[in-house]
Amino acid sequence: LLSQAGDSLWHTQRITSSWACLSGVSISDICAAHFSCFRVPLSRLPSVRSRLRAANQLDEFLREHQPDVFSRRYAQCYPAAQHYLRMDGRSTERLYNFMDAQFFGQISLGKPEQNFTVVFDTGSTDLWVPSSYCVSQACAMHHKFKAFESSTYAHDGRVFGIHYGSGHLLGVMAREELKVGSVTVQNQVFGEAVYEPGFTFVLAQFDGVLGLGFPQLAEELGSPVFDSMIEQGLLDEPVFSFYLKNNGSSFGGELLFGGVDETRFVSPINWVPVTQKGYWQIRLDVVKVQGALSFCYRSTQGCQAVVDTGTSLIGGPARDVLLLQQFIGATPTAVGEYLVDCVRISSLPVVSFLINNVEYSLTGEQYIRRETLNDKEICFSGFQSIDVPSPVGPVWILGDVFLSQFYSIYDRGHNRVGLAHLSEKSKISV
Repeated sequence: LLSQAGDSLWHTQRITSSWACLSGVSISDICAAHFSCFRVPLSRLPSVRSRLRAANQLDEFLREHQPDVFSRRYAQCYPAAQHYLRMDGRSTERLYNFMDAQFFGQISLGKPEQNFTVVFDTGSTDLWVPSSYCVSQACAMHHKFKAFESSTYAHDGRVFGIHYGSGHLLGVMAREELKVGSVTVQNQVFGEAVYEPGFTFVLAQFDGVLGLGFPQLAEELGSPVFDSMIEQGLLDEPVFSFYLKNNGSSFGGELLFGGVDETRFVSPINWVPVTQKGYWQIRLDVVKVQGALSFCYRSTQGCQAVVDTGTSLIGGPARDVLLLQQFIGATPTAVGEYLVDCVRISSLPVVSFLINNVEYSLTGEQYIRRETLNDKEICFSGFQSIDVPSPVGPVWILGDVFLSQFYSIYDRGHNRVGLAHLSEKSKISV
């Protein structure tokens, strides 16, 4: 973790030049001059859910994996007396909804470099990849880290566990040279997974996960990747930003470390304070459906929202989302998905999220997911029910359905999230 003294030192050192990346100066010029902003291209590939549906295996899979994927991911984080609830000894109960993950990027570990495809996930903090010693079927389908081939590998020996709906992901911790984009992080703590549970990981198009949440979420002892970048002076700013592109092409956008790309969005940036460190959690004032329905408005505190690049859908309290689904004419399937008549998409109501007094509106074209199955187009609602107990109000999850429509910025220096509308150039980029 960054100490208070460390935070003060950071701000003192950066006060004269630090916010150049976030001001009127082109980020391309800043990166060229300081080598302290770097890009990671993201690819967009079919999700596990889509692949299961294409193989006619989705219904059977979901019947065998009944736990609420959203609730189990977040519920442990909101007990009244403490920030996080520990379960099963050191392991935290957490189920990531990677069934719907679509945006992936490349990293490498070791020397010589071993390449891995990962989910860059703001909803978790640890870095893990499969180990060459992994005994699971899922590991056999993915790139595995071979410690014995790297000259920079340092064995740690401590174990870690992350609980998923189908069992524990288990592994051992190590330290290694990590390359993300054009930057090399020295002596980075990471997890070598030796057991990956369930069938989800078998079909997943990624090898591992690189978490970008706050250190409070970490299962692995040691500095998370983004903290390591800060501590090693690799960034001009303790900031990263996402541009996610969901237009059906394989180009998924980019993740930028160290600043923002001003060509991707239209000013101003709406800066929203983080309300609880762990996830990138902010206050959500109101959710409105074309003026006819409103959620969160009864509470003087509004609701809470978790900004989560590792989740595809938008999640909300079950009672509210059920009303929303009914209002847009979505009908439930036997496995909990909601279908919408594709012909009606252009006439669906606008759903708006009021955040820090700025409205972010989604049309039917933006919150409905289209898939093709056996040459037939199927349309699904991009909303999902959750029920997360929280002392600070109901919780919504703003996943990629929301984030692909806006530019999002994550500022650890000031513990805040920035949101901005996309530029016209970004809307048509391929």
